Amino acid sequence: MNRKTLAENIIKTAFLNKEGHIASALSILDAVLLLYTKVMSDNDRFVLSKGHGSLALYATLLCIGKISEEDFFSFCQENSKLGGHPSSRKIPEIELSTGSLGHGLPFSIGLALAKKIKKESGYIYCLIGDGEANEGTTWESAMMASTYGLDNLICLMDFNKSGERAIKLNNCEDKFKSFGWNCYTVLDGNNEKQIKDALDLSIEIKTSKPIFIQLNTIKGKGCLPMENNPEWHHKQPTTPEELKTLLEFTV
Repeated sequence: MNRKTLAENIIKTAFLNKEGHIASALSILDAVLLLYTKVMSDNDRFVLSKGHGSLALYATLLCIGKISEEDFFSFCQENSKLGGHPSSRKIPEIELSTGSLGHGLPFSIGLALAKKIKKESGYIYCLIGDGEANEGTTWESAMMASTYGLDNLICLMDFNKSGERAIKLNNCEDKFKSFGWNCYTVLDGNNEKQIKDALDLSIEIKTSKPIFIQLNTIKGKGCLPMENNPEWHHKQPTTPEELKTLLEFTV
């Protein structure tokens, strides 16, 4: 499945089940798909801290054959494995049930530290949102990861500027750098090649520091009526006509 097909599936299942943060999912779809298809090995782990973007993760798991189409289109139905936020109790590939923001990065530090103690190979990839960087746990985690030299931890931030309606973060690369991380910014965080280049470079440069990568993304990427439109933060198409329009403008 290509990116357009996955985006269309995300919009369709949200329409059918009247649930889901579509724009947040489209914001991170490129990064999640890249990690699962071209980056992570069997020794790596992924934590989606911004759990409300779960449809991007589900679409990716569908793409790689870990869930069925029946599962995917049962999203948020009674007895479905796929809730509005991902559950590790229902899907083995999910490391942590997330949704309450600010918990994924602390948990990822535990995973990375455990790997260090047990001398296991592999990386822990944690995807956070810019909005949840307003949580104090993010910065407590940043200090702890640096203190323990967790160079097997890679934190990616979906910097779609959604949180700027509350608190402006500006340049998070500088903020994480001040906490002792190796930091990078991807100018187009929805561009697969740019994300991959940043990941490759961050791993190639061997240090004892954790890695932070700011992905400058577009919320609702690929569905033109949704792009950078706050109205679509937690909204689904309500009529067949509206669905048709959204799909026609999905690229």
